Amino acid sequence: MNLSDFHTLLLTHPKAALRFLLPDGGLIAPHAHITEVARVDKTFVDCGGTLRKLSACLLQAWVADDLDHRLAPSKLGEILERAATVLGSRALPVEIEYEDGLLSQFPVLSAQHTDDTLLFTLGSKHTDCLAKDVCIPNPSAPCEGSGCC
Repeated sequence: MNLSDFHTLLLTHPKAALRFLLPDGGLIAPHAHITEVARVDKTFVDCGGTLRKLSACLLQAWVADDLDHRLAPSKLGEILERAATVLGSRALPVEIEYEDGLLSQFPVLSAQHTDDTLLFTLGSKHTDCLAKDVCIPNPSAPCEGSGCC
């Protein structure tokens, strides 16, 4: 989900309970706070030698001992508006950074509004070879012409 769609949902449901569904079916605690809004730019060279660039809006969710306060969609919408100059583009994909044993980043896949709850479904990120055509050897002649052996 891109930042524009994410922000529109927050503004459309300003008083809903804000929840995030993890890929394993668990939920981030309802009293989590968004403690950082960042634009993350990654410039890298893949294993085939191609220069690539990725950018995302990263929202850090932090769970504290304060069980009484909840972050409303309207408040998160205001925070995103203040961060607009840092983010630059409303087309950025949105990811949630969350720590539960390990620090992980989850892309926001979709959202639904039901029973006064705005539920964002989070996906998983995976590693991948971005230059399979160059890097992965031919099974019948491993390393022949692949450039990786």
